[in-house]
Amino acid sequence: MKPVPNATSLRRAPVQRRSAERLTRILDACADLLDEVGYDALSTRAVAQRAGVPIGSVYRFFGNKRQMADALAQRNLERFTERVTERLRGSGDAGEPGEPGEPGVPGGGGWRTAMDAVLDEYLAMKRTAPGFSLVDFGNQIPVGARQSEPNHRVADRLTDLLSGYLAREPDEDLRRAFLVAVETADTLVQLAFRVDPEGDEKIIKEARRLLRAYLAGLLD
Repeated sequence: MKPVPNATSLRRAPVQRRSAERLTRILDACADLLDEVGYDALSTRAVAQRAGVPIGSVYRFFGNKRQMADALAQRNLERFTERVTERLRGSGDAGEPGEPGEPGVPGGGGWRTAMDAVLDEYLAMKRTAPGFSLVDFGNQIPVGARQSEPNHRVADRLTDLLSGYLAREPDEDLRRAFLVAVETADTLVQLAFRVDPEGDEKIIKEARRLLRAYLAGLLD
């Protein structure tokens, strides 16, 4: 699990291990405070105090709290990708060529297993990851904002991650299908968590059924 976001989201990338650990503490503190006080009341000074670092250490990496939230969102995406990868690695789908259990072979897990892994890991982070309900992958700040860029980023990441698992070319058709699936899942999961703070299971079940029906047309 990567402890820090990609360096492009930072004013200065950590070089030494001590600096990387400090950055991790800053982002952990930011996530905890987002849950406790919300984005509007979040401050770089409060993050520095919670992380136990000088305020200058925060400004070494981030110019303001929005940049800090963006870095947290990017770290969330990295961790989400790793969780899905680990889930699929342990799913036991891989088998001998042409046998049930091989990705893409009827009778095995294939894309349905991959879809369940993606949705389940997203729901798990939604329920347990500090600060995730406000930031997730970058489309919640300001609160309630619906920006398309993060969903494009998630769809591209899933295309690159799953194309090999599904034995499919990561072409435009696959990218478009994953983008539609990500946008649909995002909207329905948001609805499920508005109905129930833990995520309404009936709505999540409907989301899963809708995604399976849509993806079957391309991936079966």
